[in-house]
Amino acid sequence: MRLWIGLCLPRLPLEVFCPRWSADSLGVVLEQEQVMAVSPLARAAGIKPGMRRAGALMLAPQVRLHERSPELEAQALQAVALALLQYSPLVAQGEEATLLVDAGASLRLFGGVRALCRHIEASLRALGYTAQLSCAPTARGAWLLARAAMRRRRVLGMESLTRRLDGLPCALLPPARPYLEWFEGIGCRTLGQLRHLPRPGLQRRCGAALLDMLDDAHGHSTELFVWLEAPPTFRASLELFDRVEHADALLFGARRLLQQMTGWLCARQFAVERIQLLLAHERGRVARPPTVIDLALGEAVWRDEHLVRLLKERLAQLALDAPVIGLTLEALQVQPMAPPSDSLFPEPGGTPQERQRLLELLVARLGTDNVLQAAPRADYRPEAANQWLPLPAKAGAKNAQPDLPPGLPGMPRPGWLLAQPIALLMREHRPFYGSPLKMVSVAERIEAGWWGQSQARDYFIAEGLDHAHYWVYRERIAGCGEDAAPRWFLHGLFG
Repeated sequence: MRLWIGLCLPRLPLEVFCPRWSADSLGVVLEQEQVMAVSPLARAAGIKPGMRRAGALMLAPQVRLHERSPELEAQALQAVALALLQYSPLVAQGEEATLLVDAGASLRLFGGVRALCRHIEASLRALGYTAQLSCAPTARGAWLLARAAMRRRRVLGMESLTRRLDGLPCALLPPARPYLEWFEGIGCRTLGQLRHLPRPGLQRRCGAALLDMLDDAHGHSTELFVWLEAPPTFRASLELFDRVEHADALLFGARRLLQQMTGWLCARQFAVERIQLLLAHERGRVARPPTVIDLALGEAVWRDEHLVRLLKERLAQLALDAPVIGLTLEALQVQPMAPPSDSLFPEPGGTPQERQRLLELLVARLGTDNVLQAAPRADYRPEAANQWLPLPAKAGAKNAQPDLPPGLPGMPRPGWLLAQPIALLMREHRPFYGSPLKMVSVAERIEAGWWGQSQARDYFIAEGLDHAHYWVYRERIAGCGEDAAPRWFLHGLFG
């Protein structure tokens, strides 16, 4: 199924300066000393598009004036296009702040047209922009529906698209705008009426570009596009609209950059293992080096949900030494995206990736020294055979593990090992712990230790009268005869 999604960003000049997250600002965008776009508060103050600068200042002296910047608009449109690459590798830029996405191959992956549109709208909200979405079997048809102020802009069939296009005004086509007075004079106001005019005369009067657009919209010609190509590396920056003094207020800007990185990762088929967020401070005489937030992941990811949670925890614990005026996000370490698991049944308790993400979230919230993992050591003695170390700080790295001694015994080990062995009483030549203990396993001899710390023990699994099982050992003292009374110790409890 061939389906195109058109995104028209009609308020892009305004949202470049006054994004959704600062909708309470009183902002106006000027072009050649005339008001071009206004924020909701500015409109409530009486400022309207087309006013002069002096008139806007008269109505609201505290209004923030911004000159229209084609460079910033192009950067914003590029950022949105890069984020859309997570939904389709075929994204092209159309005329008049419009993006076109060939989403036919993505429908099954995202669960249909409506679900895909909801995902795209969520990404736009995360970026801080609003857009009019449309769906059509042709790219030019999706472009026209997105540009038109219509309530229903989703069309899946060519017949429905033709009926919908026939009711649109001729002014939507850029080549038709110089001839609108002539069209009005002959009673041609809609695309349907324009389509029924004689083609030879229309071509001589208005040129071939108008007919080409009509043919593209109705699927009568092949449309050619220049697809957006993701750069080989990712580094994106964002200038904040005000000085931010609290770190947790930077999360919205970080999400905007993460959305772009997600599209870049999907387009390049990469998964990120390590990212770096730079918080830029004041420049000039009071310049300071940027604050660095480095996130290393145990498992590579290509979605932004986990990264957003990690950044939220890190920013909540960060105390800023100076206000932040800009953000820069860089993907420092990536690897090819791993294929999905081919196991038939899901693992109980979640996948290893989900467990690793949980540990990373705990580390970000509690600190590195408060989340530890077991690390075996090359020692036969049970109390020295393990140590607790912080989780690896580097993505994909493992804590340095020494080579374990060969031939480790396969005897059962208790679930609870005592910090210090407990000496046991002897009654009727048997060790006693609440009741006489009966040995129910053969002896396991352990001899280890160096430089005065050598140990020689015979370990047994013992059972009490209450059928509880214990891990006990008999100490072997060097230089003592066989008749010497043995000393017994309790070292662990079985579940």
